[in-house]
Amino acid sequence: MPARNHKQWSAKPDLELGEWVDSRIYSDEEIFEEELDKLWKKSWIALCHESELPEPYDFRTGIIAREPVIMVRGPDNKVRAFLNVCPHRGMTIERRPSGSFAPAQPSGNPKHMTCLFHAWQFDMKGNCVDIPRQKEGYQDRLDKSSQGLRALRCEVKYGGFVWVCLDDHTEFNVETWAAGAMDCIKDSLDAEPLELIHYHKAIIDCNYKLWHDTNSEFYHDYMHYHNRITGFNDDYFQRECSAYDNGHVNVGTFTVNYEEYDVAEDRGTLSFPNLPPDNWYMVDMFPGLNFNLRGSVVRMDLMTPLSANQVMIEFRGFGLKSDSPEDRAHRIQHHNSIWGPLGRNLHEDLIGVAGQGTTMTPKSEPRRILHGRHEGAYIHDEIGMRHFYESWGKKMDRLPSDPEQKYKAGKVMGPEMPPAKGLSTFAGKGA
Repeated sequence: MPARNHKQWSAKPDLELGEWVDSRIYSDEEIFEEELDKLWKKSWIALCHESELPEPYDFRTGIIAREPVIMVRGPDNKVRAFLNVCPHRGMTIERRPSGSFAPAQPSGNPKHMTCLFHAWQFDMKGNCVDIPRQKEGYQDRLDKSSQGLRALRCEVKYGGFVWVCLDDHTEFNVETWAAGAMDCIKDSLDAEPLELIHYHKAIIDCNYKLWHDTNSEFYHDYMHYHNRITGFNDDYFQRECSAYDNGHVNVGTFTVNYEEYDVAEDRGTLSFPNLPPDNWYMVDMFPGLNFNLRGSVVRMDLMTPLSANQVMIEFRGFGLKSDSPEDRAHRIQHHNSIWGPLGRNLHEDLIGVAGQGTTMTPKSEPRRILHGRHEGAYIHDEIGMRHFYESWGKKMDRLPSDPEQKYKAGKVMGPEMPPAKGLSTFAGKGA
């Protein structure tokens, strides 16, 4: 068949509804703004790990749906989260990505969060503890006890990750939100305290969902040619994808042949607790969080959508807090050889999504993006995307294949899609 003209190029694919999406869901700015409200502000997001704020008065900052967030460890050792916003004039309280409030800052006292603008001070529970010249300025009209920070729902869960939700009214805690998707790695994450061993971030000109998509299918292993001809075996292609409520997906394990990699080594002696040597699980959490437990390291990707065509991705690697210096050095090498800034896989994945981003900029012509591969829910099946966009459609009340239409219950998925595991409450509400 010859190349297609515009009418043929724009026609609906000869596939079932749910086996493609309209590219406007990646490029339309109105849809992006709606996603921030309907998805990101209503989901539990793992913004960091407790090892990033190990001591009382330590803090870490982050962003959810443009809202600045600060997580602090109090003197009671509890991690709490607040909007990183002073209630006085809306100033950002802390601009550093991380640090400690234990020493005094130029603008305030030790053990307090202090707004640089007018020196209002807050304790680690978010209470306002000092307003300079309060009596002179407000007389008796304003009490500092009513001026605390905006508290956010916060849980430390699954190996010490710090989860935050902007929605006070969600009926879900982290465990019910996960709906069983994290169970395959839970025992390994919870066995011993984890510790951050690597961090870097990148800002990529593509929609955040494109990074999700490439993480939720392994058909793109053709891009990772070196891996394909060395570390992969028949079991690799028999890994099963499992769908869970709320849009989550995980991918089952197999034994990676690390000894076949050039200048690589077997990682079995540093395997995580409760994980068979050199095994690999992947968990993709809706709407933009990915965990890989691979042999000797845990990788966590956190997506922060910046615009319809730009995402900040934070890449973290974790080992065990109990590691010897020698073991820690090996884990760092294992992580960075695959997923570091110059690693074997990461830059290849980024090339893929950046290439998609150049064709799906805002105002670009709509086109069909195919998610129609069915291979028995194994890793070359595009079940991960179909399940994600089923949940996306419900929560957004838009049809992914035509986002100008409302979601049609039961019409998004293609054939052979197994029912999601776990709880069905959230997914069924279209929240």
